[in-house]
Amino acid sequence: MGPRPVTAALNHVLRTTPVAMERLARYAGKTAAFHVGPLTFAWTVQTTGEITAALPGATRDLEVRMSPFLLPRLAMHDEAAYREVAMTGDAEFAQEISFLARHLRWDAEEDLSKVIGDIAAHRAAGAANATAHWASEAVKRTTAGAAEYWTEESPLIASRVKVEDFTRGVSDLRDALERLEKRVEHLSPGAPNPG
Repeated sequence: MGPRPVTAALNHVLRTTPVAMERLARYAGKTAAFHVGPLTFAWTVQTTGEITAALPGATRDLEVRMSPFLLPRLAMHDEAAYREVAMTGDAEFAQEISFLARHLRWDAEEDLSKVIGDIAAHRAAGAANATAHWASEAVKRTTAGAAEYWTEESPLIASRVKVEDFTRGVSDLRDALERLEKRVEHLSPGAPNPG
C-alpha cells in the first residue's frame, strides 16, 4: 500500500508529464510493489495513467527491491544505482517503470514559482541544485572512502586484485597437485614403467 502523500506526489509528477501518463496507461490494472528495506509500497496503474494504492491482496505483476541507501543515489539519477535495483515479474512493465524512473523529473522550480514567484523560485532551485550536486559528490567520496577502508584498512571486502591473486594461486595449486598425482601413479607398484 502506498502512503497518500507519496501517491499524491507521484501523481503530481506524472500529471506534469502527459507523455508519461500515456505510457503508463498502457499498463492499467497492473500492480507494482516496491520493497525499500523493510518497507513495502504497492501501487496499481489506473486507466488515466495515474496510480493508486494497491488493494490488500492485489496480485503483484512486478516486485521491485532496493536498499534504502540507494534512494539518494536514485534521486540524483546515478546510473550505477539503477543497476542495483532488483526487478522480478512482468518484464515489459519493469522496463517501463525503469524508463520512467530514469527520465521522469519533478519541476520543483515551476511548482515553487506558483507560491513564491518566478525569481525567488529560480534562486531557490539554483541553491537546491548546488546542494544536490554537493551531496552527490559527498556520497561518491564517502562511498569510495568506505570501499577503500573495507578493502585495505579493515579488509571486510576482498579487492579485485586479491581475489584474482587467490584464484591464480588456487589454479597453480591444482596444476601442481595434478602433476604430483601423475608422479605418484608412475611410482606406485604395478604402474607401467615409463622408461
